[in-house]
Amino acid sequence: MEDYAIILDYLPLGYFKEGAPSFKRKPIAQAVGTEEFTILELIPKDMAQLDIHEKVYIGPGKRDKIARVNRRLRTDKLTATAKLELGYVIEEIVKEREDKFIEFFNEAGPISTRLHQIELLPGIGKKHMWDIINARQEKKFESFEDIKKRVPMLSDPVKLIVKRVLLELEVTDDKRGKKKYTLFTRPPKRHF
Repeated sequence: MEDYAIILDYLPLGYFKEGAPSFKRKPIAQAVGTEEFTILELIPKDMAQLDIHEKVYIGPGKRDKIARVNRRLRTDKLTATAKLELGYVIEEIVKEREDKFIEFFNEAGPISTRLHQIELLPGIGKKHMWDIINARQEKKFESFEDIKKRVPMLSDPVKLIVKRVLLELEVTDDKRGKKKYTLFTRPPKRHF
């Protein structure tokens, strides 16, 4: 469960529906959770004002600005603004929770005899995987800067994680109805 979320879009008049009178529309917010990158639809409390990129508490107990978590959303249900902000917000979360992702680079292991968790990052093949593994065997990574310095052929590790999270959040499913591997997100249930 998510305790905090970052606002991707705030619609003070709710979703626009053809023919629906504006006085019946209720405010709505779209957000992404900071723990498992869960995309959520939130109902703000009366008179609450929300800003894009604002961090709000959505966990149990007293909430300041959010009345309730309405439902989980798929990326194809996001507003144009929310889709635009998603990558930036995920990058903010990754940078804020650097320790968690450095731990991934230090602890990631094989999935099978032919595939390693590190290879699931976009643009990482066997050669880069071994560069990362060899560097971490000498000494554990301490920061994103440390990774960049010690594995110079690797592009920005933050961008790699952001790309992987975005891939995991995409709506496209495999034949079994779910993504084969998830590293950083909690896979949604099949039906919304």
